[in-house]
Amino acid sequence: MKKILFFACLVVFATSCISNKRITYLQNLPDNTPIELNEFIPFAEVDYEYVLQPFDIVEIDFATSDPELIEAFSFQNSQSMGGVGGNSGGGGGSDPLYFRGYSIDKNGDVEVPKLGKIRIAGLTEEEAKEKVQEDINQFFKEEIYVKLRIAGIRYTTLGEFNSVGVSVIYKNRATIFDALANSGETTILGKKNKLFIIRQYDGGTKIHQINLNDRSLLASPFYFIQPNDILYIEPMNIRQFGNADNLTASLALIAGLLASTLLIINLVTGN
Repeated sequence: MKKILFFACLVVFATSCISNKRITYLQNLPDNTPIELNEFIPFAEVDYEYVLQPFDIVEIDFATSDPELIEAFSFQNSQSMGGVGGNSGGGGGSDPLYFRGYSIDKNGDVEVPKLGKIRIAGLTEEEAKEKVQEDINQFFKEEIYVKLRIAGIRYTTLGEFNSVGVSVIYKNRATIFDALANSGETTILGKKNKLFIIRQYDGGTKIHQINLNDRSLLASPFYFIQPNDILYIEPMNIRQFGNADNLTASLALIAGLLASTLLIINLVTGN
């Protein structure tokens, strides 16, 4: 009986342990060969330049030596934003650029006062800026400077993240690790080799599987997240024993029960 309980205890701990290989970022899979600290890791092989899509939000500012020329755009001035910056999670905090930014409609247009609708979907930030600049140059004789940029990167986290929901990073470029840090990291039970990115494209939606354990991710086009990405990370099978918060307590309880049972058997048998 004692042998059975002993082996049962070993099985419980053996099946509940989580290997470091399953939770360590940026390993050299599959051989896990160590690299020198000063070894150069190539940047993403593709030039990352986001193409604007319908339902994106952009910030457009105007500047000129004659303030009267841009009175129609004064509500859009970035100075009225109150110093927006940094990262914002999905739970609290306001998102002023959602209310003050220009939303690209389903046809790919933004509607700018005085200028009307301008098609910018399918263009990069720089190309969209030049497009708005061309239109405003035709409307005004005086020189007006245009600044256009993405109004933050909005993305959604689901699954084994410590913070799930919609988050915003107020940058025009963010990596997958920026998103992880901004969302409180993954739980210890998240399968880091099973992170799925649900991404919008012109022709529809695609699902990409990402392996956070693999160092080659740094040279992948999915190293950068894009606006409206949905990040979902699968739970490990050990999830059935409890979540990341109560797993240790559950295992301690099991170990305690087994130890108590062994003690009772020893007392009864006199061994």
